[in-house]
Amino acid sequence: MFFVASKVFWLLAQPLSVVLLLIVLGLGLLWAKRRRLAVAALLLAALVQAVVGFTNLGYVLIQPLEDRFAVPTQMPERVGAIIMLGGATLARPSMARGTAELNDAGDRLTTTLWLAGLYPDARIVLSGGSGLLADESESEAETAQRFFAQHGVARDRLILEGESRNTDENVALTRALLDEVPRPLVLVTSAFHMPRSVGLFGAQGLEVIPWPTDYRSPGPRSFGLDMANPVQNLNVTTVAIKEWIGLLIYHWTGRIAVFFPGP
Repeated sequence: MFFVASKVFWLLAQPLSVVLLLIVLGLGLLWAKRRRLAVAALLLAALVQAVVGFTNLGYVLIQPLEDRFAVPTQMPERVGAIIMLGGATLARPSMARGTAELNDAGDRLTTTLWLAGLYPDARIVLSGGSGLLADESESEAETAQRFFAQHGVARDRLILEGESRNTDENVALTRALLDEVPRPLVLVTSAFHMPRSVGLFGAQGLEVIPWPTDYRSPGPRSFGLDMANPVQNLNVTTVAIKEWIGLLIYHWTGRIAVFFPGP
């Protein structure tokens, strides 16, 4: 129920949907001859689109998330397992083409591959099912398995968890696979996603070494215009808003102990 509710909520709450809903509302008000309200709704839609597409709002919002945890300054002497959370692959084209197509979070895979080379005795835990409401494709864990096989990683090093549909399920279902796995555990996920992930692992009684990757922000920035790449601006803003809402809801529902988990 939580998974379905979160998907439906975000379908309606993401910036592009808000713009569309405001336009539909404005047109409906025009049809109802409520001209002033219609103009207000249409102007608000234009304002939202302008802010998310032509300013650096997304980078301002995502920067504190990405800076919450840093890559370790000193490499661990040994690693028992490397846990990689799903969200880095495109399941449908990967399954159709028999390969592993990466999305904007593909650094999760390349960073895990690099760590696997540095720690050849470490197990690699791939956690990720399908995040789609209509499950029509292979799990992210299966796609990731294909990626590591293509890069020469032995199958017996891999532990697959392919049933989870969100971060909460990532951690809960991975927990049962880690009882016999040596410590310490390294956690690889996108930098913006690390606070919520560490908070969830902590709630399960698991201590992890955070290894953030897939940075979107160049660092602290003041809010201002940014017209270089409106599509990228929209994408980063959408990711940042979703993550902040995720932190709020996970804390509100008791899934993480504090709103903004830190080191």
